[in-house]
Amino acid sequence: MIDEERLESEISTDAVDFSFGELLNLHRDKEIVIRPEYQRLFRWSNEQRSRLIESVLLRLPIPPIFLVENEDGVLELIDGLQRTSSVLQFLDHTAIGEPELVLTGCDIIASLNGQRFDDFSTTLKLKVKRTPIRAIIIKKSGNQFVKYEMFKRLNTGGSLLSAQEIRNCSSRMIEGGENFYSALQRMAEHESFVSATSRLPSADKEKRANEELVLRFFAVKNYKEGFKGNIEEWLDNYMESILLSNGPFEIESEEALFNESFDFIDSVFSDAAFVRYNDHGEPTGRLAPAYFEAVIGTVNDELAALKAIEPEQLVERLKTAFGSEEFKASTGPGANTNPKFHSRIEIVKQHLLGNGNN
Repeated sequence: MIDEERLESEISTDAVDFSFGELLNLHRDKEIVIRPEYQRLFRWSNEQRSRLIESVLLRLPIPPIFLVENEDGVLELIDGLQRTSSVLQFLDHTAIGEPELVLTGCDIIASLNGQRFDDFSTTLKLKVKRTPIRAIIIKKSGNQFVKYEMFKRLNTGGSLLSAQEIRNCSSRMIEGGENFYSALQRMAEHESFVSATSRLPSADKEKRANEELVLRFFAVKNYKEGFKGNIEEWLDNYMESILLSNGPFEIESEEALFNESFDFIDSVFSDAAFVRYNDHGEPTGRLAPAYFEAVIGTVNDELAALKAIEPEQLVERLKTAFGSEEFKASTGPGANTNPKFHSRIEIVKQHLLGNGNN
């Protein structure tokens, strides 16, 4: 039998209609917090933002936003960042530190194009300010796991969040999650990590792929046995094991090891540790996640031994490893199978230690 009382008690929410003018005032008073550091503040183009303003004036339906109540009662925006920020930018761009929004691309009310908020009549200004948007507030008293899962499953309009952005946002539902996420951010900004992963495309960095690489580093180090062939599920499960199951993760010591590992990688390979090499032995192309796993798995297991080998020799051995038919087979079709995942780590390990086929 379904326990209906338990279902109702698992999560507590309120539904409130805020006007955009109220949201602006609450944001100014720091009663609602917008955190662009774990989502891209403006993934939307000027045209998308402008069409939202057009939709507001046309009274078209706008999807709800989601907020979570923290321990102080302050509300934190966790979904709807693009919608909220676009309207706040139009009303008062200084409130969110963005350039003034000049409307463009409006195709239903073409006369809006080229207009700023200050160009609007009082009637239109009030129409925008007084337009309500439904806000679902997730109360602080709700079950942590259910709140975490709730955000993971949100799929509202606009541009979808990347897997890592969803992890970053949902981690804030869990006690201690903000500290874990802050540590990921900090490590993603470590100088040698930034240098060693500089071949990661800028568009991927905007989607927090650099922070996902930090998480992947620790998943390779601590959670190889959890890899079942799906990268996203593997990383989700690993993070959840830390946040929800109190899995072993001592931030200070783990961060120290991370920094030491990337200081070593950067000093030896620079930006060529996780990329393919051409026929001339030159690094080429973007960072390849499968190559990242292979090198990280080796460094995690054999850092002391690798430090005893001449850097020039390690570079040549890595080229040989990446060029071997065995490694190519482990990173080609079906690369995310469990056997190939473990195989590519072992291949790189044996080559770097001098045990591979030269």
